Amino acid sequence: MLVIRSCFFNFIFACLTFIYSILVIISRPFGYAASWFWAKAWTHSVLFSLRLICGIRITIEGQEHIPQEACVLMAKHQSALETIAMPMLIPAYVWILKRELFYIPFFGWTLWVLDAIAIRRNNPREAIKQVNKQGIKFLNQGKWVVVFPEGTRSNLGSAGDYKPGGISLAQKANVGILPLAHNAGACWSKQAFVKKPGTVTLRFLPFISAQHIQGGKRSELLKQIQSDIEHHSLELAEDANIQK
Repeated sequence: MLVIRSCFFNFIFACLTFIYSILVIISRPFGYAASWFWAKAWTHSVLFSLRLICGIRITIEGQEHIPQEACVLMAKHQSALETIAMPMLIPAYVWILKRELFYIPFFGWTLWVLDAIAIRRNNPREAIKQVNKQGIKFLNQGKWVVVFPEGTRSNLGSAGDYKPGGISLAQKANVGILPLAHNAGACWSKQAFVKKPGTVTLRFLPFISAQHIQGGKRSELLKQIQSDIEHHSLELAEDANIQK
């Protein structure tokens, strides 16, 4: 039954992504806000379908930590689910992602329309320069920047190699950092086809002010952020109520 429900959801997900991608693209001439409206509508439609078809619910904790000003969000990366949910979690933002995603028809074009920062992973030095240059520009415009410090998805309960790019950007742009932990991999794991019914919890951790970021050493800040995100993600993974 889980396989059948997952097949049906994947079909609905593909249809919704195709429809909303077109809406995002054609609405861009009317302003960024117009495109962002449809991006958020896509998120709500997909999550509604995910709950209705696969029985996956979303809960959000720590919203009191979300700042009023634009900042860098550093999030755990376990599945596609946290990326889908992101537009409903925080104000308008841009992604930092691999350039190859731009080549995906419609969805990739949507990422381009929404000003995603696309980097070439085979040239880390140029990628850092690009992230800092474009990231500072977007932060000055009031847009958030979302960073997955692991760079790629990790399995539930495990941690990837955290990169300091998000901290470097925050220091250069003089903004704060908002860490995000979650257990999305419990229901929708890395490269998994079957979605398991249950509750996914997305937990915002205490905001780290720009002043604290400026006064700290990059290596120590990265170590602390990684420790906090991994601790809370592991705690949420152990508490996940997943139906078999």
